Amino acid sequence: MKISVLTIFPDFFPAVLGEGMIRAAREKGRLEVAIVGLRDFTDDSHRTTDDYPFGGGAGMIMKVEPIDRALLGLGVGEKQARPEGSRVVLLSPQGRAFTQEIAIEYAGLEHLVLVCGRYKGVDERVSAHLADEELSVGDFVLSGGEPAALCVIDAVARLLPGVVSTFDSVESDSFHSGLLDAPYYTRPATYRGWSVPEVLLSGHHGRIARARREESLRRTAERRPDLLAHAQLSPEDRRYLAGIEAAPALDAGGGTAMPPERKADPRATRPKGRPRAEAAARRRPTAPKGPSARSKPRPKPAAQLRSSRARKTSARRGE
Repeated sequence: MKISVLTIFPDFFPAVLGEGMIRAAREKGRLEVAIVGLRDFTDDSHRTTDDYPFGGGAGMIMKVEPIDRALLGLGVGEKQARPEGSRVVLLSPQGRAFTQEIAIEYAGLEHLVLVCGRYKGVDERVSAHLADEELSVGDFVLSGGEPAALCVIDAVARLLPGVVSTFDSVESDSFHSGLLDAPYYTRPATYRGWSVPEVLLSGHHGRIARARREESLRRTAERRPDLLAHAQLSPEDRRYLAGIEAAPALDAGGGTAMPPERKADPRATRPKGRPRAEAAARRRPTAPKGPSARSKPRPKPAAQLRSSRARKTSARRGE
C-alpha cells in the first residue's frame, strides 16, 4: 500500500515515520509513505501556497493550483479517471469522523492520498472537484492537517498484513470489535496494595475470556453507550447487559467490584400533583359505613325520651 501526504511542511513527518508500527510496516515492505511538498508545485518566486479570501475576512486560504498540480503528478488528478483502489482525502473539520471502520476501509486501498490543510482553510474547489471525501479526526482545532495525517497513517499501518505479529492483539483493541477493550495488568501481581483481579491469576482461560468480555461490555455501556447500537453482541452479551447493575466487574482493588447500590428515593412513593397533607389524609383509614356487629345504638336525647314517655301514658288513659 502507498500513502501520499500533500503538505507545506514536509519536515514535519520524517522522525515519526521512522518509529513504531509505521517504521515496521515500511521495513516489511507493506507500506510506502511519500511526503509531497506543495511548494514544489507553485509557479512564483515566493512559492506561494495561500492567498486572501474573496469577500474579505480574517485568515488565509490555501490555493487550489498547487494541490491540483500535485495530484496530477501522483497520477490521481482527474476524479473520474482515478485508478481503481485510490482515494484522495482532504483532512478537514467539516469531514466525516475518523473511526476504526474507516481505518479498516483505507487499509484495503492501494493508494491513499491525504491532503493537509492549513491556515483558515482550503479553497472549496479542492473539496468540490478534487477530493473524494473530507475527513475529521475529532471535534477540536489543530494548526493544520499534518497531525491528523499521522493519526490516519498509524491507524492504517498496523492493520496491514504482517505488520503486527499477532493479529489477535489488533482484533481485541478498542473499537476494532465495536466495543471498548477490557483492562490489562502485568507483573507484579500486587503493588502498593493494588492487586490484580483474582480471575486473571486463575489460569482458567474460559473464565478469563468471559470476565474480559463482560468488563468490555460494562466499560462500553458506562463510557460509550453509543457504540452498543452497532456492536456485534451474542445472546449471552445481551443478557449480561440487561442485568449489568448486578454483574461483577474487574477491579484493580482485587477480585471483583460491584456497582454502588442505588438508594430508594422517598419522593418516588409520594403521589404526584397532590399536597403532602392531602396525600396523608388519603392514606388514613376511614370508618366503615353502615352498622357493624360491635357497634352500639346511640343514646337518645333526654327531651326526646320525655316526649316518648308522655305519648305512651296518654295512650293507656285513652286520651
